[in-house]
Amino acid sequence: MPDLLFTGPEEARLTLMLAHGAGAPMDSGWMNAMAERLAGHGIRVARFEFGYMAARRSGQRKPPPRAETLLGEYRGAVETLGPTKNLFIGGKSLGGRVASMVADGLFAEGKIAGLVCLGYPFHPPAKPEQLRAAHLKHLSAPTLICQGTRDPFGTREEVSAYELSPRIGIDWLEDGDHEFKPRKPLTLDGNLDTAAAAVASWMQKIGVD
Repeated sequence: MPDLLFTGPEEARLTLMLAHGAGAPMDSGWMNAMAERLAGHGIRVARFEFGYMAARRSGQRKPPPRAETLLGEYRGAVETLGPTKNLFIGGKSLGGRVASMVADGLFAEGKIAGLVCLGYPFHPPAKPEQLRAAHLKHLSAPTLICQGTRDPFGTREEVSAYELSPRIGIDWLEDGDHEFKPRKPLTLDGNLDTAAAAVASWMQKIGVD
């Protein structure tokens, strides 16, 4: 069972489970910054690590496996958390992709209220032909994707041409890259603030009383 890292009020009405990206742990500077901002909006954030990343803490240099092999681990994290009213799942990059692949099953089972992807990896950088969005055409779980407009894993121009489920909304972060970092005079802090506010507002609309 994965260990969970919590940020935000225990009595929060809304909980967001987040998995990390391919190369950084659940307590990276980026993940900490986003979790703290979401907590500031009254969201309880539960983070966990996939096994390959947890193994790195003991010195094992394991590469990220295929996203398809991590589906059971994500579902296991949801089971570890236990029944939670108004639970949303998601993650950064790889974590959000894996969450998107288990979202419909969990949504149909009544275990989650929606999905949040922070920088979705629509394709590998410089390889737009290797699209990772086939399942997003028919996604039924309410979904919010926060994406930088110049993200090399999927720019605004590229994503606008994709066929995506009408259940998916996209909040574009001006001039942001895959970490949401823009060029001057815009700031990363500003885009992180915008993303957190957008996620919190959307969750508050989707969540039930």
